[in-house]
Amino acid sequence: MRRTPPAVTLALLLVLTACSAPSETPTSAPSPTGTPTASRQDAAQVEQTLASLRRVDDLPLYEMTYVGSYDATVGTDAAPASPFGCSLFVAAGDRSRPLFARNFDWDPNPAMVLRTDPAQGYASISLVDLSYLGVGTDVSGDRRLLNAPLLPFDGMNERGLAVGLAADDAARAEPVPGRPTVGSVRILRLVLDRAATVDEAVAVFTAHNLDFSGGPALHYLLADATGASAVVEFVDGQMRVERGKGSWQALTNVPVVGVPEQKRRADRRYDLIAQAMTEAGGVVDAAAAFRVLTGVRQAHTRWSVTYGLRSGEVRLVTAGGAERRYELPMR
Repeated sequence: MRRTPPAVTLALLLVLTACSAPSETPTSAPSPTGTPTASRQDAAQVEQTLASLRRVDDLPLYEMTYVGSYDATVGTDAAPASPFGCSLFVAAGDRSRPLFARNFDWDPNPAMVLRTDPAQGYASISLVDLSYLGVGTDVSGDRRLLNAPLLPFDGMNERGLAVGLAADDAARAEPVPGRPTVGSVRILRLVLDRAATVDEAVAVFTAHNLDFSGGPALHYLLADATGASAVVEFVDGQMRVERGKGSWQALTNVPVVGVPEQKRRADRRYDLIAQAMTEAGGVVDAAAAFRVLTGVRQAHTRWSVTYGLRSGEVRLVTAGGAERRYELPMR
């Protein structure tokens, strides 16, 4: 959150069900198990962060709490290598309990629930595909995990701002002179750290050039605690934004900005989400959202997650485990 008390006072509470301005302090010398580039932690904070790592299911899924500072503008970034697809939607028919939901469909890689609380940003909970950190099957003690804040594939912050990405082969981003360039996944970290609303998140996108090199181009779905939402896409090289106008907004792997609704529904997953959201009037709880996500699940769906944009509740189901629940205190 935007305050100065030590990050060790993180107030993110984990509940299991039956069925995760940089300081000038240098990182301690890297171990042979990986070199962090984003960390601005001291030795004690590194030790606390790595000691918090725990495996929680057989995806495998890990959890880690990041203690201390990081520089979100340098270091490792990822452009995912295979556009297998993803499915995302915002249900905002009841503005008192808007919900963000997504399936992440990708390669069978380890993942991590990451909790961060930067001194000059917002606390957040996000999901990271660990393969893009260069981490192998034995993650214990690997200091490359200290770069995990740079690579959120989806997440929500303490102000109820959520963001997720999906592959969009048609997208093309042309650089605007004078703007800094940031990787296509890294932009999610900047949004989670800096934006409390959809408008502020769009402003973060607008302030940067996106680099899609090394993988498929992407588009993004945003939502906030008021139920506002937006899709950010790159059409003919230019960033374009479509604001949510009704009780829901959805995104799969087909362009939506400027595309008629009937044409969007030619995509099977988009059509199934649209039908379900229309029938529900955009009013669903987490259980109903998971039913929708199950309906559009693919063989390579790695995780399904819902973010309660006012409640702070996060529910997660991976391909290798039962449902897990997290609470992110909202401010």
